[in-house]
Amino acid sequence: MNKSLWIEGLSDAIGFVGGALLGAAIAKVIGLDPLAPGYETATIFGIVLVGLGGGMGLQLARRWRAASRNKKPPEN
Repeated sequence: MNKSLWIEGLSDAIGFVGGALLGAAIAKVIGLDPLAPGYETATIFGIVLVGLGGGMGLQLARRWRAASRNKKPPEN
């Protein structure tokens, strides 16, 4: 299988999960619990922070890959 596809998939997964965990940690610090039972306002905003964190982590992983791809010298 193509090595670049593995790198793409793995970096996307790490970026998403890392961002989601960071979003969950920030939610906990500010008093929101994304895993609380029910659909209270604090729970919904906690879930939103987890989703935003995951999306931002994914975008950072993609930008990192694009930047590293542009740095490499052309292969002959």
